[in-house]
Amino acid sequence: MKKAVGVVVAVIVVVALGFAGWLFLGRDQMSFAGGATVELAKYAGGNVTGVPAQLADADLVKRGEYLAHAADCQACHTAPGGTPFAGGFAFNMPFGTIYSTNITPDKQTGIGNYTDAQFLAAVHRGIRADGERLYPAMPYTSYGYITDADALAIKAYLFALAPVSAPARQNKLSWPFSQRGLLAVWNAMFNPGERFRPNAGQSPQWNRGAYLAEAMGHCGECHTPRNLAFALDNHRKFAGALTAGWRAYNITASKDSGLGDWSDRDLYSYLSTGHAEGHGGAGGPMGEATDNSLSYLVPEDVNALVTYLRSIPAQATDLPRTVTTPAPASYREGVAVADANARGEKVFAGACASCHDWTGVSPVSGYATLTGVRAVNDPSATNVAQTVINGVDRKTGRGIAMPAFGQGYSDDDIAAVANYVTARFGAKGARLTGQDVAHLRMQTAQEPKEGSND
Repeated sequence: MKKAVGVVVAVIVVVALGFAGWLFLGRDQMSFAGGATVELAKYAGGNVTGVPAQLADADLVKRGEYLAHAADCQACHTAPGGTPFAGGFAFNMPFGTIYSTNITPDKQTGIGNYTDAQFLAAVHRGIRADGERLYPAMPYTSYGYITDADALAIKAYLFALAPVSAPARQNKLSWPFSQRGLLAVWNAMFNPGERFRPNAGQSPQWNRGAYLAEAMGHCGECHTPRNLAFALDNHRKFAGALTAGWRAYNITASKDSGLGDWSDRDLYSYLSTGHAEGHGGAGGPMGEATDNSLSYLVPEDVNALVTYLRSIPAQATDLPRTVTTPAPASYREGVAVADANARGEKVFAGACASCHDWTGVSPVSGYATLTGVRAVNDPSATNVAQTVINGVDRKTGRGIAMPAFGQGYSDDDIAAVANYVTARFGAKGARLTGQDVAHLRMQTAQEPKEGSND
């Protein structure tokens, strides 16, 4: 009997250790490339970090400004309608809500008293100046790859901003997630705490793209699925994930559900402008990433990102292949509208058809064309519904805007029109309900400012 119990215990231990090892190995964002990595100083291709060559002689603040854009600091540290970098943006998680912090140089409510060492600890290890741990909504597991010099250049830029008095909001987290001390265990497993090491077998352009994607742009924080511990599961790197109520799509080399059938020109256009002809435009968090970050990168850096993304192995998902042919010109043709979806057709006719057309090919702007758009071909209709709820307000100067209909239409109306749009213009119609839409609203809700805490 004792022998049998011992065998069972041993099996459990082996399985547990194996699972822990699998989780541990999945933390390495760049392991897919194979080959040896080296210290920056020993890489034969030169320094692939820092600012591009044309800014090499710029002052520290100017360099920090470029790097702050590359790291997309503004998107997360700015509440809707709020002062840039003053914090207060709500991250609505399954276990509660976390609010971003004020990173202006205000000495009472911001980071104005942070020393260089304290700033590096926050960026690299997720530790505040008071010693408390930051939640990994702050992507320090990715920022850990940023060099000290680049992180301190970003600090110089932030300290050059006007200080804003903006006390932090009170986080609302359920137990045990409210216990910051537990993050020490999480960090031991999932935050290697290492600076970027170039891959000796790859080109300087690839390594520059890797630094921009992994350290600065932290693409995996949205596009990589998470494991049971809510850490990035890099076994399925860039395969797509649901993040902050929006779906970040597969950006691997998959031809069916990733970027495999995009040309380099398409990808360059999407990254630098948030739109690619025949593939649609960026909205939600990706639209913000384009406007606040990617659109500021010089062409050489965007090309480096393209090179790196092209190297990511294909990951299959269950999304159908995108439909690229327009729908019939008449609303009477095409999708057979059941009684249950007549409501969606009515909403589309009244609010959508004038811009998007019954064919899905917009007579107003290519940015409003629905044909070929991944979101429209996603049977979950997550991003279609969120776009209807929140609208599109891109700050590009290109007139990319769509009104938010979340206040004017009910949850059932929005579910109906999302189902109709995916059925008429996409590969497969969605089956959203009003309850689904109510849940999506909650995930992107931003509450009035209150309280204080991290």
